[in-house]
Amino acid sequence: MDAVLLARIQFASTTLFHFIFVPLSIGLALLIAIMQTMYVIKRDEVYLKMTKFWSVFFLINFAVGVVTGIIQEFQFGMNWSTYSRFVGDIFGAPLAVEALLAFFMESTFIGLWVFGWNRLPEKIHLACIWLVSIGTIASAFWILAANSFMHNPVGFIIQNGRAEMNDIIALLTNEKLWVAFPHTVFGSFATGAFFIIGVSAWNMLKKRDVDFFKKSMNISLVLGLISGLGLAFSGHSQATYLMHAQPMKMAAAEGLWEDSGDPAAWTLIANIDVENKESTSRVEIPYLLSYLAFSEFKGKVEGMNTLQARYEEQFGEGNYMPPVKTTFWSFRIMAGTGGVLLLLSLTGLYLSYRKKLVFSTKYLKWLVPAIFLPFIGNSFGWIMSEIGRQPWVVNGLMKTEDAVSPNVSAGQILFSLISFSTIYTLLAIAMVYLFIRVIKQGPHEKRKDDVSASDPFETGGMEHAVK
Repeated sequence: MDAVLLARIQFASTTLFHFIFVPLSIGLALLIAIMQTMYVIKRDEVYLKMTKFWSVFFLINFAVGVVTGIIQEFQFGMNWSTYSRFVGDIFGAPLAVEALLAFFMESTFIGLWVFGWNRLPEKIHLACIWLVSIGTIASAFWILAANSFMHNPVGFIIQNGRAEMNDIIALLTNEKLWVAFPHTVFGSFATGAFFIIGVSAWNMLKKRDVDFFKKSMNISLVLGLISGLGLAFSGHSQATYLMHAQPMKMAAAEGLWEDSGDPAAWTLIANIDVENKESTSRVEIPYLLSYLAFSEFKGKVEGMNTLQARYEEQFGEGNYMPPVKTTFWSFRIMAGTGGVLLLLSLTGLYLSYRKKLVFSTKYLKWLVPAIFLPFIGNSFGWIMSEIGRQPWVVNGLMKTEDAVSPNVSAGQILFSLISFSTIYTLLAIAMVYLFIRVIKQGPHEKRKDDVSASDPFETGGMEHAVK
C-alpha cells in the first residue's frame, strides 16, 4: 500500500480514537463541578453522591485519554516530519502551551481534588474541580488554535522554505478558531450530558436508585438542551465562515458541482455521482443553503467545477476537490445527530416538568443508545472538517501528499498502525469493562466499617469502585 494512504489511515484512526475521550472529559468535568456546587449550596447528600459516582467515570476516561494522546503525538512525529519541519515553528507553539499550561493545570488540580476530600477547605476543594473543568476547555482551545492554522493560515511569513510565526495575536484571533472552538466545546458538553443521561436511563429502567439517577438526568438534560442550541448556532457560524474561507469544502458538503441558483436550496439527501460529477435524486429545502451561507434568504453558492478552474489558475494543474461523498454524508450525519440530541433534550425536560419522566419507559429506552450519538456526531464532524480540506494539509500552502516523512516506508507505517490499533483495542476493552462494572455497582452505600464508605477517593477507594 501507498505510504501516504497508510499515514493518513493511521492519523485518522489515532485521532478518532483519542477524540472519543477528549469531549467526554470536557463534558463530565463540567457536570461534576455543577453537581458539587449544588451540594455546597443545597447541602443535599444526593448531590455529593452524584459528584463522587460520576467522577469515577471521569477519572477512568481521563487516564485512558492521556495514553491515547501520547500515542497520537508519537505517530504524528514519525509519519509527518516534512509537515513538522514546514510549520513546526507555528504548530508547535500552541501545542506546547497546551501541554505546559492547560494540561498541567488539569492534572495538578485533579490531584488536589481527588486527594483533597475532607482535607482542603470546602470552597477551595470546589474551586479545584472548576479549575479542572476550565483546564479541559483551555486544552481544547490551544489544540484548536494549532488545527485552525491548517485550515486558515495566518500570522506567518515564509522564510528559508519554512512557515515562521510573526504574529501570535493573528494566530489566536484566527476566524477559523473562533467558529470551531464553540462548536467543539458544545459538542463536548453534549457528550458528557448524554453519557450521564444514558446511564441514568438504564438504571431508571431497572428501578435502581431512581431518585439519584433522576436528579442526575435532569441536570444533564438542561446541559443537553443548552449544548444542542449552542451546536446549532455555532454550526451556522461555521457555514458562513466556509463560504469565504473554504468555499470548496462548502460546495463538497452540498454535493454542488455547478453554481447554485439564487436563492440556493439546501440538499437534504442526494445520489452523489463522482465519476460523472453530478448529484441526482436531490431532496431539497428551498432558500436554506442561502441562509446557512449568507445569513439571509438570497445568494448564490459557487459549485466545485467553478472553484476547480479557479484553483488551477492559482495553484497549477491538479485535483482540488475533496472526497465529495465522504464530505457530503459526514456533514449530514453530524447535523442529524445534533438535531436528534436537541429533540431528546426537549422531550426529556417536558416529561420531567410533567413529572412523567420516570414512567416514560419508551423514552428511557431511546436514551440508552443515545449515549453514542454525540460520539458519532463529533467523529463525523471531525471527518467532514479534515477530509473537506483535502488535498491540502495546510490550506493553500502544502498538500497532504507532500507532508509525509520521506524516510519512513509503507511497511514501517503498516507495522506501527497494527501495533497502535492493538493497543487501542486493549485500552477500549479495559475502559468498557471498568465502565460496565461501575455502572452495575451503582452509587450504593458501603458498610460503615469500609474504609471507602464515606469517601471513594480515600486510600483504596478508587480500587474498590472498579473491583
